[in-house]
Amino acid sequence: METRDPDDVLTLCLVATHPAVGLAAVTVNPGTPAQLGVVRTVLDRLGVQVPVGARVADGGGDAVSPFHHRWLGDTPRARPDGVAHEVLARVLTDDPDTVVLTGAPLHNLRLLLNNHPAVAVRRWVAQGGFAGDNIVPAADVLDKFAGSVTRESFNFGHDAKGALLALASERIGERRLVSKNVTHGVAWDQPLHSRIAARPDLTAGARLAVEAMAVYLAERPEGKLLHDPLAAAAAIDAAAFRWVEVEVFRERGLWGARPQADTRTFITVGIDAERALGALLGGPTAGRSGKGAI
Repeated sequence: METRDPDDVLTLCLVATHPAVGLAAVTVNPGTPAQLGVVRTVLDRLGVQVPVGARVADGGGDAVSPFHHRWLGDTPRARPDGVAHEVLARVLTDDPDTVVLTGAPLHNLRLLLNNHPAVAVRRWVAQGGFAGDNIVPAADVLDKFAGSVTRESFNFGHDAKGALLALASERIGERRLVSKNVTHGVAWDQPLHSRIAARPDLTAGARLAVEAMAVYLAERPEGKLLHDPLAAAAAIDAAAFRWVEVEVFRERGLWGARPQADTRTFITVGIDAERALGALLGGPTAGRSGKGAI
C-alpha cells in the first residue's frame, strides 16, 4: 500500500477486521516513518497486530497526503518490522495460500520475485491495468473511456519493470487485475456513505472507514472513486466481477489488454457493484447495481 491518497488506508480498514479475511502482513511503499506511523495508528485503533514492512526503511520525505493528518491528526512516526520483500517471503513461506493484494506501485512484489526465487504467489489481486473497447462489452463501457484501448495505469506505470515481471512470472499462479474501467464506475459518495453508516452490522474496520470518509466528504462532497477497495472486494468475492482472460501489454507508456487463453491473467470488464460492496462490507447492501456512483 501507499499513503498518497485515501484508497489504500480505506482498504486497510476494510480488510483488517473483515470476517472473511485473515490479514497476514502489510507492506508499505516506500515505507517512510510517517507512512508507517499512519499504518500503525490504524492497526492499533482496530486492535490488529501484524508485521509491517517497508521497501526503504528510514526513507526520506513524508509520502503522506494531508487527508490522513486531517483524519488521524499527528500520528507518531514508526519503524518497520522488516524489509517489505522479506516480510512477504516469510508470510508466503508460512502459508503458501496467502493472497497478495496490491494497491500501489509494484516495487515490493518485484523485489520479492527477484530476491526469493523459491517463493511462489498462488494468487495475486491487483488494482491496476486497463481494459478497453476491444474487450469490454458496450453496455459496460464508461463514457470517459469510450474509444480507448490503452490508458495510463498509476500502479503499473510507476514501476513498469515490476508490473511486467509480475505479469510474466511463472511463479505467480493466478493474476486478477481490477482495472480502471471498473474502479472509475463506483464512488463512495454521500448517498452511499449514508447507507453504509446506517448499517447495524459494520465491522470495527468498516466503522473506521466510515469515520475516514466523513472527513473526506466534508471537503470533497463528490466522493471518492473506490480503486483499491474494489480490488479487495475482488480478492474476497471474484464472482462480483466479470472477467476476461488476457495478455496485458504496454504501448508508449500506456497499458492495455487483449484476449488470450492460458495466461492465468484475468482482467475486469464489468461489475455487480452491489455484490462487490456487500462482499467488501461483509454482507449485502441494498439498492441498485450497475456502473456509476451508487
